[in-house]
Amino acid sequence: MIWGAVFLGLVMLVLFSKRYGWWRPAVGLNHPRILMYHMVSEHRPGAKFNKLRVKPEAFEWQIRWLRDNGWHFALMSELEAPDQLPPKTVFLTFDDGFEDNYRLAHPVLQKYGAKATLYLVVDRFDRDWSTAKKAHHNTGELMREPKLTDGQVSTMLGSGCWELGGHTLTHANLARLDEEQKLAEIRGCREQLESCFGVDVSSFAYPFGIYDQTDVALAEKAGFTSAVTTVEGIDTDLQTRCFELSRVKVSGKDNRLAFRLRMRTGRRG
Repeated sequence: MIWGAVFLGLVMLVLFSKRYGWWRPAVGLNHPRILMYHMVSEHRPGAKFNKLRVKPEAFEWQIRWLRDNGWHFALMSELEAPDQLPPKTVFLTFDDGFEDNYRLAHPVLQKYGAKATLYLVVDRFDRDWSTAKKAHHNTGELMREPKLTDGQVSTMLGSGCWELGGHTLTHANLARLDEEQKLAEIRGCREQLESCFGVDVSSFAYPFGIYDQTDVALAEKAGFTSAVTTVEGIDTDLQTRCFELSRVKVSGKDNRLAFRLRMRTGRRG
């Protein structure tokens, strides 16, 4: 009986450790965290991409927790002067341009005095870009998800809570393009976003997190000063990693403990 309880306890400890990675060393608070979001939305029964949907209640708790625990919200353009960032700096980033960013995330940012960078796809309507990564992701789930209108984006930018980053023209899988096509997608998104919204666009996000060293060089050639990946972690040398920045993935399946541990270590279990 006793050994059975001991065995059960060990199994539970292993599962807990695998899920939360509590044993990972903490990264110093002088190193900024870059958080990656996509949608702020209730989960949909049977949906494939619910991990991209952070529930509104959870999102508000996260932003409130960050504020109450002394985190400084910054925009990605502020990475151009990393030495001026205070300890406990956090960058909120949103990929793609889903409409719930305006309806549900934007009011929370305003409420808590937070800021975020929106990596916006230019041609984002009626596109099932998930198939560009995996052909069998052809359910149309992300294509049907409402996207931000230009008017909504302008309102968000006018609030001072948001800035724009580039995310290609069409959410292209850069690995499938030649160099000329890559540059057209990367440079074109920056030029069109700046022209449409009258703002500077200095940061870039590689679609799907798929990139190589040619893409790194092209992002710099296109005039960007930083670029983010989907590699999990917290970088400790931002200046040498400025075009391959890691991010802390915020999953729609995270609970509060998982979020706090990710802020500590940058990684999932």
